[in-house]
Amino acid sequence: MTEFWLISAPGEKTCQQTWDKIMTATTRTNNLSTNNKFNIPDLKVGTLDVLVGLSDELAKLDAFVESVVKKVAQYMADVLEDSRDKVQENLLANGVDLVTYVTRFQWDMAKYPIKQSLKNISEIVSKQVSQIDNDLKARASAYNNLKGNLQNLERKNAGSLLTRSLADIVKKENFVLDSEYLITMLVVVPKTNYADWQHTYETLSEMVVPRSTNLLFEDQDSGLFTVTLFRKAIDDFRLKARENKFTVRDFQYNEEEMKADKEEMTRLSTDKKKQFGPLVRWLKVNFSEAFIAWIHIKALRVFVESPNKKNMKKLREVLNDLYKHLDSSAAAIIDQSAMDIPGLNLSQQEYYPYVYYKIDCNLLDFK
Repeated sequence: MTEFWLISAPGEKTCQQTWDKIMTATTRTNNLSTNNKFNIPDLKVGTLDVLVGLSDELAKLDAFVESVVKKVAQYMADVLEDSRDKVQENLLANGVDLVTYVTRFQWDMAKYPIKQSLKNISEIVSKQVSQIDNDLKARASAYNNLKGNLQNLERKNAGSLLTRSLADIVKKENFVLDSEYLITMLVVVPKTNYADWQHTYETLSEMVVPRSTNLLFEDQDSGLFTVTLFRKAIDDFRLKARENKFTVRDFQYNEEEMKADKEEMTRLSTDKKKQFGPLVRWLKVNFSEAFIAWIHIKALRVFVESPNKKNMKKLREVLNDLYKHLDSSAAAIIDQSAMDIPGLNLSQQEYYPYVYYKIDCNLLDFK
């Protein structure tokens, strides 16, 4: 159960009678939905002009806050990586799951004082959620850069012998170092060509040191061999090796560079771990704040319903039958996909003869 319909129906003599009427029509008779009361305090209504002006503003604010709620939820999933199955349990509002929060909604008087005008309350929400959105962009950018740099280094240390870093494979003793005349080169040989390599490497060019080859490492397809030769023969050896499907890697043994790479990997990994905990905590806190703000926007005039998807069409028909007398034009346009009433901003939206808003708590988009 993740989808809720918030509807506001006109009162009978008492609100309780309205509630009983809806319950009878939607739940007791045909079990179309599970209904909950959605308690709204007495808000400052203001003038009609203010209400009409606020209608469009609140619709835009509603869409903006929903987008921020979804962004925070999705980024939580991205940050948790391998623990995506645990994402939902981290997406709480006021310390409870979203369904509980919505079905037991209580207006937060401290955050959104009801003595303030509706416009002021909407501005409080707008400012609060805009700050969350800006903070999320900054924090996500910093963490993504760190994560990207670490992944680039990790990629360098994985993959094919033709492209991967060799720093964690080779050792100082594999090389002839500090020689004016000799150099040790690293050659990638396909496994199917091992025999050819052993038979030909000494004669690929002049000045190759006999019996100087050693196998240092193998991956699924190839092996990494050393070979020592005179420096003046490098270009000729490289050319002849390529003609025989042997690949000479551009590599110079430099202990300081390799040490620096390992230290950088350790530093990035440590920094990522340090940032992970505080970032997840920030996401949890600010998801809660954004979600609570979103529901308060919805909570201007509503009863909540959480319909069974199989019964949505029937539930909609029952509600329309119940309240179609409120708008004589509603019956003719209920099934139309778009309508245009000046000032009501209902183009390309669902239209019903009662106030209706939808809350979908399924906020994650797992690819």
